[in-house]
Parts: sequence; structure tokens; C-alpha cells
Amino acid sequence: MTDLTPKYPLPASPVAQDALKISFEFFPPKTDKAEQTLWEAVRRLEPLNPAFVSVTYGAGGSTRERTHRTVQRMLAETSLRPAAHLTCVEASRDEVDEVIESYKAIGVDHIVALRGDPPGASDIGGAYTPRADGYANATELARAVSRVGGFDISVGAYPEKHPESPSIDHDIDVIKAKIDAGATRLISQFFFDIDAFLRFRDRIRSAGITAPLLPGIMPVSNFAGLQRMSAACGASVPQWLANHFDGLDDDPETRKLLAASVAAETCARLQEEGFQDFHFYTLNRADLVYAICRVLGVREQKAVA
Repeated sequence: MTDLTPKYPLPASPVAQDALKISFEFFPPKTDKAEQTLWEAVRRLEPLNPAFVSVTYGAGGSTRERTHRTVQRMLAETSLRPAAHLTCVEASRDEVDEVIESYKAIGVDHIVALRGDPPGASDIGGAYTPRADGYANATELARAVSRVGGFDISVGAYPEKHPESPSIDHDIDVIKAKIDAGATRLISQFFFDIDAFLRFRDRIRSAGITAPLLPGIMPVSNFAGLQRMSAACGASVPQWLANHFDGLDDDPETRKLLAASVAAETCARLQEEGFQDFHFYTLNRADLVYAICRVLGVREQKAVA
């Protein structure tokens, strides 16, 4: 069983602490209470000076307006550099192009281009059928963003294979096509099998892919929720992780400590492998991510008067 017991002080890293780069993912809120929770998380994490923050785009483009509104508020009220997620599901090419232009008009210079999931919770992670008048996939979407120009373009990567892909080799061919279409960065799906992630890193580098690869880190204290998300995106849940959370259904504080511990040790191991950029899936909560960043040596940046 993999030993992820935290070792303090953290193992010496080949990357200087001041060279570490972090980024955070948020999702647009649906209710007033969720809006308050989101902005509490944003304000808590903003002083850590992330390289960028991303705002997701719901299945079938269901959060289009809320995503745009959240990004616009971040630009207006924070020092953050927001990256807007964009998908091609349930939208024509003209509609997608309009969204790209609207982001450019408000000053967004970074788009996370994803194919996206079909609409409807039961379809998430399921088969996808493109619209005849729409962009077929993330490669075509990245090309459309690149054609408009002026954007940094991030795309997704699945260390343990996309659920719909026949093989990792096919995934690597798709990644190459995305980069040829203008993508400049890979953000990985969350994972818990570090060895699988490192094998994926080695394979894409051997294939000649040199774009930055950001490990996606998901500190989740709700194990049942983690299992559902993992099943949808193809991320394996190791038995040692299940053992950690076994019997803790009524002990949320211990679950949170374990979640932070596992994520911090994952980052430490990846630092030893030379990684210096980490992308955190916050689930609109700041506490766990903030603690992990502190363990990694990331500190608040004092505002310049």
C-alpha cells in the first residue's frame, strides 16, 4: 500500500519555493448562499497570488451567463487573472464564437477549452454527440479561440485515460492535435494514483509534447462524493485511500485533516519529480486548499500601497 503519511519537514524539492505556481478552479454559484460561499473562498485565496483562477462552464453550457458574470466580477473587484472555461456542447459555432468575442471584449485573456459533458446529470461522463452546426470537440474549439487571437489556451488531460477513449495512445494523439490547434497548457483531471500520473507525464514527453502539464489536485473530504466524481471521469480510487476514510462518515473534522494530508503529500511527491505548478479544484471552499498551500510554503502577498 502506498504510504502517504505526511513527512515534515517536506522533502527537499529541486524547485525553489518562490518558484512555485498555483492556480485555483471555482464554479459559478446557483444561489445567494452559494454566491456568498464562493466569494468568501475567493477572498481567502486571492492573497496567495495564484497564477490564474479558472471558472467552470456547466454541462451543456448550462452556466454560460453565470460563468460570464463571475468572471466579469473577478476582473472588476479582484487582482485575480480569471480563465474562463468554454465548451462546445449544445451550442452552434456562431454562439461559441460570440462567447469568445465577449470574453475578449471584457479583458479575459485565458480560456480553458473543453469539449464538455452532455446536458443532464445522468449523462455526465457518458457518450457525446456533437451538434451538426457546432464544434465537434476541444481541438476544434481551441482552433476557434486561437483564430480570434489574444488568448492563452488551456486544455484538459486525463492521466488514466478519458472515459470515452480507446487508449492512452489515442489520448496522446488528441493532445497533440489540441496543441497544433493552439493550446499552450495541459491541466490534468484530478488523480490519486501518483505513479499513473508520472507514467502519463513520461509518455507525453516521450511523444514530443513539451507544453506545461499542471497536476490537478482535488482535496476531497467527502469520500462518497469522491467516488461519484471519480467514476464519471475515470480517475481510480486506490484502496489505501478508501481505507483512510473507512468508518469516518460521522467525523467530518478527521476527514478534512486526511484530505489535506493526502493532497499535501501528493504535491510534495510531485515536487520531488520536478513539478512546480499545481492546479487546485477548490469546490468553492478555501480551507483545505489554503492549508495545503501553506504546507507547500506559499504565503500571502502583501498589497503594494
